[in-house]
Parts: sequence; C-alpha cells; structure tokens
Amino acid sequence: MQVKVAIDLALDRLFTYEVPEELEKKLAVGQLLLVPFGHREARGFAMELVGEGDGKGIVLKPVKAIVDETPFFSAALLKLVAQIAAYTASPLETVLHAAIPAAVLKPGMRAKEQMFVEPVPAASTTDGLTKHQQWLYEQIVRLGGGWMQQLCRELKTTPTTLRTLAQKGVVAVAPRQKRRDPLAGRRVLPSKPLPLNAEQRAALDLIVTEGEASSPPILLHGITGSGKTEVYLQAIAAELEAGRGAIVMVPEIALTPQTVQRFASRFGNRIAVLHSALSDGERYDEWHRIRSGEARVVIGPRSAVFAPVRNLGLVVVDEEHETSYKQDETPRYHARDVAVMRGAIEGARVVLGSATPSLESWMNVRRGKYAYAPMTKRAGAGTLPHVLLVNMDLNVNRGKIFSQELLEAIRLRLDRSEQTILFLNRRGYSRSVTCASCQHVLTCPDCSVPYTYHQADTCCRCHVCGGWIPVPAACPACQSPDLTYKGIGTQRAEAALKQCFRGARVLRMDADSTSRKNSHDDILGAFRRHEADILLGTQMIAKGLDFPNVTLVGVLNADSSLNMPDFRAAERTYQLLAQVAGRAGRAELPGDAIIQTYDPSSPAIRAAARGDYAAFAEEELAEREACGFPPFCHLATVNLRSKDPKLVADWSDMYAKSLMKVPGLTVGEAVPSALEKAEGWYRWQVLLRAPKVSSIVRAWRWIASARPAPTGLRIALDVDAYSLM
Repeated sequence: MQVKVAIDLALDRLFTYEVPEELEKKLAVGQLLLVPFGHREARGFAMELVGEGDGKGIVLKPVKAIVDETPFFSAALLKLVAQIAAYTASPLETVLHAAIPAAVLKPGMRAKEQMFVEPVPAASTTDGLTKHQQWLYEQIVRLGGGWMQQLCRELKTTPTTLRTLAQKGVVAVAPRQKRRDPLAGRRVLPSKPLPLNAEQRAALDLIVTEGEASSPPILLHGITGSGKTEVYLQAIAAELEAGRGAIVMVPEIALTPQTVQRFASRFGNRIAVLHSALSDGERYDEWHRIRSGEARVVIGPRSAVFAPVRNLGLVVVDEEHETSYKQDETPRYHARDVAVMRGAIEGARVVLGSATPSLESWMNVRRGKYAYAPMTKRAGAGTLPHVLLVNMDLNVNRGKIFSQELLEAIRLRLDRSEQTILFLNRRGYSRSVTCASCQHVLTCPDCSVPYTYHQADTCCRCHVCGGWIPVPAACPACQSPDLTYKGIGTQRAEAALKQCFRGARVLRMDADSTSRKNSHDDILGAFRRHEADILLGTQMIAKGLDFPNVTLVGVLNADSSLNMPDFRAAERTYQLLAQVAGRAGRAELPGDAIIQTYDPSSPAIRAAARGDYAAFAEEELAEREACGFPPFCHLATVNLRSKDPKLVADWSDMYAKSLMKVPGLTVGEAVPSALEKAEGWYRWQVLLRAPKVSSIVRAWRWIASARPAPTGLRIALDVDAYSLM
C-alpha cells in the first residue's frame, strides 16, 4: 500500500510514501503522519491511499509513524479543502493548515491533566483519622470529589493532607484530563424556546423541511430585531434531536460572547467556541471536543466553518454580508461561500442570515440559486426606530462633534434612565496632526497614511503597521510649535461626551479598549447591567447586539465609508447605517436613530434612513451591471509588493500587459494600490474580471509559471476580492 501525503510545506504537491506492513491496518485518510523528507523528518496529512505502483524501479521511502490515529480530516473536509485550493489558486497545504487551529498542531500541546480527588465508596472505616482529617473526608463525600487545586482552596488545606487521606484508603487521587473552558466563570441560566410569529414559523419550516442533499442555501432576510436568532436556535434544536450537529458563524469576536450566552443557555455543554481570542489550550480542548463528538454545536468567526462537526446537519452564517468573513491572507477564502460549498458536499442545510444582505446573495435569490425567507416585522413588542438625518454641513453644525438634535436626545435618555449607543468608525483622538504654519502632516515613514493622535497614551500611532512616535514639540518640517489636531476619533468623542454630560457613565469600545482577553465580554456585560449610560464605539458595536434599554442610536459621521475608493462603498454604507440604527427600540420602549452626515442627499444614506433595502439594491445593481462589476462578473486582484518601488511598478505593468492578451479576461491597467505603501512595502494592483472564476485561475497559473516573481517581489492573487485598498 502507498499513501499520498501533503507535507507541512506550501509546495502545492503530494508526495508518495510506502506504508509499512505494520501500519497498513491502522493508516487512514486524514491522519497526521510522520514521514522522511530530504535529510529531516516532516509531518503531513494522508490525502489518498493507493495500491502498489508500477514497479519501475522507484524506491519509495516508508512512513515513519502515525502521529494521531484519529483522522484530523474527514473525507468530506478533504474534498472541501481541495475545492478551496482550486477556487482560490492556493497551495493545498496552506488550506489544510487554515482549517485547523495552530494550537492543535503545536508540538507538545496536549490535553491538560490535573489531580482529581474522589471518595472511595468501599472504604470500610475512617478509624485512625484525626478529627481534622475526618472532617475533610466528610466534606469530600459531600462534594462528591473534585479537582485537588480547587478542593485545597475551598477546604483551606494542602495537597499533602489530601494525599495522606489517599494513603489511609478513604479517598482516591488520580490524574484526569481537565477541560480549559472558555466559558468558565460565566453564569449561564437555562432558557426555553420562545413563541414564534407567522414569519418566524414560515422561515423555520423552510429550514427544517428543506433537508435534502439538493436543497439550496436559504437567505433569511430579516430586519433588525426580527428574531432571526430564535429561528436559528429552534432549527439547531431540531438538528440535535435528529442526531446531527451544527455550526453557527458570527462575523466579529465582539458578537461571540452574547451569541455564546444565548446558545449556551439553550444547549448547555453541547456547544463549543472557536475564535482567535482563546488561549492555545482552550482552542486545543474545544477542537478535540468537537472532533470527539462531545460538542455538537460550534460557534465562532470565519475559521469555524472548518470545525470537524460529526454528522453536520446545519450551517448558519449570521450577518452574511459582513466583509470580515473574507480572509485577507492566503488562502483568501470567503467563509460564507465555503459554508455553501461544505453544505453541498455534506448534504447540510445552509442558512445565510442578514437584515442587509450582500448583493451577491440577493442576486442568487433572484437567479433562483437560493431559497428566500423574508422576516419584515420585529419580534415581540419591538418597533423599528424613527430615523432622523442631520445635515452637519449647515453653519449651525459645522465643526461640531454632536449636533444640537443629538445632544438633546442624549439628555432626554439620561433623564429617563435609558441607554444610548454612539457609533464612530474611527479610533484614536484625532485622525491627523498638521502644522498650522506649513500644512505638513505627520505621516508614518513605512506607510502612506497620516499618524493618528492617541491622547490616552500621548503618542502618534499608525493604524496600519502599529508604529508610533511621541508627539513632537514642533513641526519636523518648519520647526513651528503650532500643531493642530484634525478630525475626531472615539477618544476625542469620549472626552467631549464627558464634558457635555458630566454625570453620564460612558464606555468606549474600540480596538484600543478591547486588547486584553475577555474585554469585549466585560464591556458589553457592564453595559447590559446598566453600569453605563452611553456606549461609544467603532463598527464592533454596529451589529448583532441586543440591549432592551437602548432607545437612542447616534451615528457621528455617516460619510466616512462613502468616501472609500471602492465600488462597494455605497453598499457598505447602507449596511453599516441600517445595522447600527437597528440597535435602538428592540424591546417595549420605542427607539430613535440620529444620523449625522455631510451628504444627506446620498442615495445610500437616504435608503438606510428609510430602511428600504429593495429600492437600494435595485438602484445599486443597475449601476453595477452598467459598469460590469460583481455580482455580474467575478473580480480578482493581482497584488504585487516590494521594498523597491521601481521593481514593483515595472513588474505590475508587465503582468497587466501580459494578462491583457488572455481571451475572455477584462484586465485593468497596473496602478498603485489605494494604500500605496504599508509596513515598508510599495503596493501595486492589477484588476481582473471574468464571467467565470476558472478563467481567472487559469490565467493566473499561466502568468505565475511563465513570469515567476524575482527575489524581493511578492505576488498574490485574491479571487472574489472584497478589498481594493
């Protein structure tokens, strides 16, 4: 027997090894193997078992060992990995490693063992124990045993004393595996299914009855607060009852704690959590709980789509429109599309949920590729908020952070003991530091972006590379001490809020305030407990959060995303505004949303204020079709970067001119990326469009083979690109 192995290197090819006779009955596809490779040993995954070769004198090296007899990949997951590699033109090995948390493959990482103490049921007597030892024994019996560390704390004793009890034969002490539980310390109260309205019931029936292998994905288009999560919960309950498992994907780590809380309250320890904020040990334990079948429901961001759930029956992609589902490094997959692929391979139902669907999914409904489940009413007593557009370009508002309308609305909520969410998608204090004399802007030397001033740590920080400098005493260009701070970030807005409302309790949630573990959960938990009156934050607070006492949402600058150099700018603006406005009025109390904008005539902003997705989609799709942009074609970018500006410019031009000769491909001229320099690398871009992805991939493989990148130049293809920066 022979086995084809994907080695732990991005070589994009399989290597064939002889299977020793003693391993033939043990070796299976998907296992992690130890094999000889050159002058060293390497690890790799068994991809395919084959019979003996043709015997033409090729001597194969034998497999050294099976690292883990339980396969890391099922046959279905290996098929999924191969499809992703082909679709994204990525090395197979890179996709394999993206599908497994790094902690799982980390050498030396293993299940955690601790000493467990339990009473010996057959203990005939406690004679010979001191009074203190007898009391300890009685407490252990009462508690039913426990982890030695925990018992020592609770009973105020030492491991030595407990081991003495073991020597006396009244308790047993043995090592046991202890789960590193990401939910440890959280209080989760059980919950029961809620009654469904007619639209929720229709959506649930569509999900539960559309269970054949040929069933199309379902777009669950529910307005904010329409009760999509309750539909997910009841659909998953049906899957569990049928002996199947489920995956629930959320776009942001910030959404994970609240989502986990709701799912844990319904399904208890049958859920597992996978996301990047977990420790290596927690990720290791959670992944193995899923692989073993102990955990049947998995919750997490995009990488959760690869979770090794046994007998997968349902995949839910919540907020399916979110760009964070797109991986920005190789393999550049989109988790929503991977979920659809996996559903087709494993015969699982796929539900894509959103109040503001991506235009790609909307078009798939129109083309008949997806089923459609609309939910147009808020569940329970909630009503959609009244939305007010405020023109910040008027003299009365120009230069202000808060309009008079917003200040009065916040004050009213404070008087009523209601809560407010304020959205500003820019962190820091001021977006730039400029010399008033010569107009010089302090700019990061490694990136083509201005430094952002951070008052909290009194420095100028680059939001691309993370570099920083102390605030200079004078302009480095003309030595003038007259430096001005332009634009507003969350830190400046927070300071202004505290000055306007001195008694108000304000929480800020952005990348700076959520850097430590569990900080998302801590901030949102404090706000839910009404330990703060105002939550101010970036886009991590814009969607998926449900606070019954929030009756006001304020958007401080609705135009920031409109000004991005991207054909999806209007779509993202609509989605962001509609989502953040939907945080208000989700319970009995009615809500308001105030959107501050310098362009109140913008179609995207006006449509978001009306909550009219269908009208926005029709207008935007007409423009996309006229210009030949997705979803009417597939778009990819060839991204080139180098420390040498001439090298990257010359090669970008050569790539563009060569690709223009490929039939069936629309190729743009080579241009510097919108973010022309990042972390010291000069960046260029070539835009490719074609009716089919296969045309783009074939052209890419040809050019990459015919014109391999020289030393000092890095080139990558991004299929179905979501960022043109």
